[in-house]
Amino acid sequence: MDITTHAFNDQITVIQVTGAIDGSTAPILREAILSACSTGQLLLLDMQHVHFMSSAGLRVMLLLHRKLEQSDGRVILIGLLEPIYDAMEATGFLKYFETASDIET
Repeated sequence: MDITTHAFNDQITVIQVTGAIDGSTAPILREAILSACSTGQLLLLDMQHVHFMSSAGLRVMLLLHRKLEQSDGRVILIGLLEPIYDAMEATGFLKYFETASDIET
């Protein structure tokens, strides 16, 4: 898994994730997300190139939701591939997130 972080200003951060989010990579993603979260932050989590997400990845998503909810921030999940979208919808996780098909949306 590769992670690239771009801060556009004090309020918007884009985290681009490539690869699989599983038990071995989820802690790395968690740390990247926690370091990017701040009060009132808009976090764009670009997942267009994430082809697999295990339950460890879902736990990171839940942590992200809780962290941003506490700090009046918000997250938009960008470009979820169909299998990941379906898994998040089936588990009820999707109701906690805004989604967009691409970064321009």
